[in-house]
Amino acid sequence: MCDWGVYIIYCSDESLYTGISNDVEKRYAQHVAQKGAKYFRGRKPEKLVYLEEGHNRSSATKREIEIKKLSRDNKKQLIFSHRNQIQNIEFDVFV
Repeated sequence: MCDWGVYIIYCSDESLYTGISNDVEKRYAQHVAQKGAKYFRGRKPEKLVYLEEGHNRSSATKREIEIKKLSRDNKKQLIFSHRNQIQNIEFDVFV
């Protein structure tokens, strides 16, 4: 099944967190509630800025690894690309 997504969250310290989930909205809520990844213990998730759905767990994991290897500038390009399934992303922080 292709019900997994890869996502990027913009954080309070201006970092970009990349993760995968088969329920991105629920996972984002867990991050906001400080019940997700340890990464969010010292920072807060500010906004979901990238979503790429249609993966199975294996392909989502591979894509997550690819994205994590990108430079910050390349991640910003990805966020504003046609691959992003979040419509009309407006994000002043990157401008």
